[in-house]
Amino acid sequence: MASLIITHLQLSSKHLGSDQDLILVPIPLTMKKERKRGFNQAKEIAKELSNKLELPLIDDVLLKIKETLPQVDLEENLRIQNPKGSFLVKNEHKIMGKKILLVDDVYTTGSTMEECSKILRDAGAKEVWGVAIARG
Repeated sequence: MASLIITHLQLSSKHLGSDQDLILVPIPLTMKKERKRGFNQAKEIAKELSNKLELPLIDDVLLKIKETLPQVDLEENLRIQNPKGSFLVKNEHKIMGKKILLVDDVYTTGSTMEECSKILRDAGAKEVWGVAIARG
């Protein structure tokens, strides 16, 4: 799946590999959900991207602090509000002035990426780009 993202980035003329300010940040799950599932699929995709693109993976800056319903289970109008206030940024010094490639597994309405992007920019990120494997 990471290879599909890399191919897409290459075809879309987004040359990201040589940018020293670029880091990968996966969309987090709550600790409870990650323990139950045993892994975070966005983090696994980000690990593979990190290896192939030789970019740093920073997975301790974005935290999910509120349990939310799965976006796919909600009506479209509720999907927009569902992720609001669910995420927190810590270790801001790791993202200050950086360009972030925010990694998720499924993009439904974009509400989760928008919320994460907003709080990362508010915490000092220079730019935030989103990438996902599937669209729901």
